[in-house]
Amino acid sequence: MGKKEKAPCLRFKDTNGKDYPAWEQRKLKDIAEIVGGGTPSTSVPTYWNGSIDWYSPTEVGKDNFARGSKRKISKEGLKNSSAKLLPPHKTILFTSRATIGEAAILEREGATNQGFQSIVTKEGTDVYFLYSYKNHLKKQALIKASGSTFLEISKKAIEELQVQLPSFEEQTKIGSFFRFIDQAITLHQRNSPYQNQL
Repeated sequence: MGKKEKAPCLRFKDTNGKDYPAWEQRKLKDIAEIVGGGTPSTSVPTYWNGSIDWYSPTEVGKDNFARGSKRKISKEGLKNSSAKLLPPHKTILFTSRATIGEAAILEREGATNQGFQSIVTKEGTDVYFLYSYKNHLKKQALIKASGSTFLEISKKAIEELQVQLPSFEEQTKIGSFFRFIDQAITLHQRNSPYQNQL
């Protein structure tokens, strides 16, 4: 069975003014690695107050970028837990428990607790393009989530989430376009006379 090919009506053009190839339906596991988090033991003081950012789900979702966490862990804490050090500019923090599907692009290396299944993009995938898919991914994740106490989605289920993927060159153009729009919105909100009244 071949890959499904789709494309939006409005397209960026290549350097010759022609359309890029049709978009392909891909699973997340084909274009990214899914990485869970963990929590160092709170009974060991040397695991905490280090220099490594360590995010909890409540810190993600308000901004497009994760630029620093409230709590930090040490290298020893990272080593002695299931937390993983995630690369910046390639990672989308993606919450997988309770509130599912909140996301942010990691601006500097860091780790998360177990409330995440973070998306580390592989070569050939533009991180901001994939981040622009966050609402679509969230809808899919909520359908696949389960749990009696609180909803949760597994690493395996997230790996099966699907996106429509254009060529890398078109991805970068789309990603840059959305980033420009997001920056313009943020700047407008900061300069709004009503911002302090919200």
